[in-house]
Parts: sequence; C-alpha cells; structure tokens
Amino acid sequence: QAQLVESGGGLVQPGGSLRLSCVASGNFFKINTMGWYRQAPGKQRELVAHITIGGSTNVADSVKGRFTISRDNAKNTVYLQMNSLEPEDTAVYYCNVKSTRFSLSMTEADYWGQGTQVTVSS
Repeated sequence: QAQLVESGGGLVQPGGSLRLSCVASGNFFKINTMGWYRQAPGKQRELVAHITIGGSTNVADSVKGRFTISRDNAKNTVYLQMNSLEPEDTAVYYCNVKSTRFSLSMTEADYWGQGTQVTVSS
C-alpha cells in the first residue's frame, strides 16, 4: 500500500531551523512531483513548496529565501530545509505526492502524509 512517512517536525525557537523528511513507500506507479503543504489553525491548507522528479522547484513567496526543497529520487524522499523560522510558520506540515495511477486512464492522484507539527515559539 502506498504510504508517505513524514518526520522532522517539532518545537523550535524563532530564527531556528528544522529539516522535514518524507519517504514515499509502497506501490507508487510513477511519482511526478513531491512537495509540502501546511495548514495553520483556522486557515486553509497552502502550498509551501514542491519539486518535480526532474528537479524543478516552486516555492511559496512567504517562504522564499528561507525554505529549500530537495529530493532524493533513488530513495523516494523529499526534504524541506526550513531556516530562519518565524512564528507564522507554525502549522501542520503535510507531505504531498502527485503520482500517476496504475489504472486504465493513468490519471494523476494526490497522496498525503499524516502531517507533522512544526511549532515556532520562544
């Protein structure tokens, strides 16, 4: 069964750093993109960053210059290096994988991790 396992969340002081990891395991037919979303209390889930299997990246304006997304295709792993963290970064961070289904239509489907809490507070 396809599964996304996230790690690296926690409590950090403002200005600190965290590195999130997400490992995709199981029966993924073809992974197209991997990325991170986050959802703060009372707010909608928003895209943080994503990266294609070829290495093209897209990073939200709110985290540009502070967050870096990377991947290891051989390990089916995506990372989010978060530097200069701010209290506004506090949220549940969700790993996201867009993968082609092994189906008649071969459509792209979204897969989600369980979420990992990132709290930035002094």
